[in-house]
Amino acid sequence: MDDLAISSAADGVRLRVRVKPRASRSRVVGVREGNLEVAVAAPPVDGEANAELVAFLARTLGVAKSAVELVSGETTRVKTLAVRGVDAAGVRSILARIST
Repeated sequence: MDDLAISSAADGVRLRVRVKPRASRSRVVGVREGNLEVAVAAPPVDGEANAELVAFLARTLGVAKSAVELVSGETTRVKTLAVRGVDAAGVRSILARIST
């Protein structure tokens, strides 16, 4: 997770996520070109994959769903998300722990 491009913001972090919809289950796949790769168990229809991504990251990082915001990339696979209430080191630690 050291190559994950994550930036600190005033109240949390911003990270780029590459989404793989229609997976059998939602999970962190790894890091690719600085982007966190996440497989989501939802189709890319009517915002379902985005909603599952937000819910999954909130559960994974231990924050409320309202603390995870889709900043850009609503209709693309690569998205930018803002997560309030966490810091970059904490996010890296959590992601490293679950991806091993």
